[in-house]
Amino acid sequence: MKRIVIIALVMLLVVTGVVTSTANKGYAAPDLQMDTESAILVDAETGKILFEKNADLLLPPASMTKMMTEYLIFEAVEEGKISWDTPVKISDRVHKVAQDSSLSNVWLRKDADPDYTIKELFEAAAIYSANGATMAIAETIAGSEANFVKMMNDKAKELGLEKYKFYNSTGLNNSDLKGNHPAGGANDMNMMSARDTAKLAYHLLKDYPEVLDTAKIPEKTFREGTEDANRMINWNWMIPGNPQGYGLGYEGVDGLKTGSTELAGYSFTGTAQRNGMRVISVVMKADSYNARFEETKKLLDYGFNNFKKQEVVKANYEVKDKATLPVVKGKEKEVEVKSTDGLSVVLANGDEEKYTPKVTWDKKALNDKGQLTAPIKKGDQVGTLSLEYSGEDDYGYIDEAASKKAGVPIVAQADVEKANWFVLMMRGIGGFFGDIWSNVVDGIKGLF
Repeated sequence: MKRIVIIALVMLLVVTGVVTSTANKGYAAPDLQMDTESAILVDAETGKILFEKNADLLLPPASMTKMMTEYLIFEAVEEGKISWDTPVKISDRVHKVAQDSSLSNVWLRKDADPDYTIKELFEAAAIYSANGATMAIAETIAGSEANFVKMMNDKAKELGLEKYKFYNSTGLNNSDLKGNHPAGGANDMNMMSARDTAKLAYHLLKDYPEVLDTAKIPEKTFREGTEDANRMINWNWMIPGNPQGYGLGYEGVDGLKTGSTELAGYSFTGTAQRNGMRVISVVMKADSYNARFEETKKLLDYGFNNFKKQEVVKANYEVKDKATLPVVKGKEKEVEVKSTDGLSVVLANGDEEKYTPKVTWDKKALNDKGQLTAPIKKGDQVGTLSLEYSGEDDYGYIDEAASKKAGVPIVAQADVEKANWFVLMMRGIGGFFGDIWSNVVDGIKGLF
């Protein structure tokens, strides 16, 4: 009996060890199987792409479109074009859509008293994906939804999106807009790639992180205390505490936007933060309402279990064999150079040794001999320090600006004044005779 107990305990320890090691082991991106048409995972701080699948495939984003509308709302408030208290009137076309119970909506009156405000309509759009509310804000900001759609496409270009087309502010199919679609044909629909959807979310969180204050609200009552009260349960079932979450809540999720139509399938742009690391996930065209959240959980688990932010190079880094650079025409003949900051990167577990410092010298600061020219000011940038990755599965960054931010400046550590004419002349004379002497020595060496 004792032998059986001992064997059982040993087997239990072995199994426990296997389970524990498996749970903590990172796995490569090819092992992550996504049951969606398209997907991408991005580090929200640096813009580094951690995973992608068919990320450039053009698909209907449905109500994820509203992230662009949200961006333009925050921008309009920031620029003083509107305030959160700006009153909003409901037009005939908005009223018609808002009464459609087959669409996500809060009930809107044409003669509301008091007037609706930008803030309460924004909350309806961000929490409940209310389409009529979204259209009403678009008309208030731009005068018409058609003008607003032009703003959406212009802003997409400005933000560096590449595969997109907006026809309306909501993400509905134009055919759902009762013949009142603002742009395109009756059967057109907004289109975006997962990469550009993630890029939009990246800029929204960078420029207006306060969007999460609303996006993370599990439920709220629209026009509470009135006969038009509407209980809005957030369509994002991954938000902890969502009363309709069906066990899909995920620690750290606080946004961002769902989307679904018959043609688009089920999509979701999520964001979550754990242990000081925030990621952005996009899944497009999942098979069911729940599947988009289950697939998002795969992405988030992959990100948090397999990546970490780590400082690879410390601040004041000195380049090997280039701790100083030669200076011509200066009172000093060289100047010390160092990096201004350290370099941190979101890296996969076990990839620490695959990152090495890479230096790019500024061609405008250095001549073709690698020399600086006086005068030089302390803090002048002479190069850029970045990291070079030697491993596989490097997906790069979500946009060019994010890529550039991955480096830090290398700067001069002291002032170097320009030498006066007499010093320069004497150096020239010394150099002239020094060259003659060198030639003489070389000639004598040749005789022997």
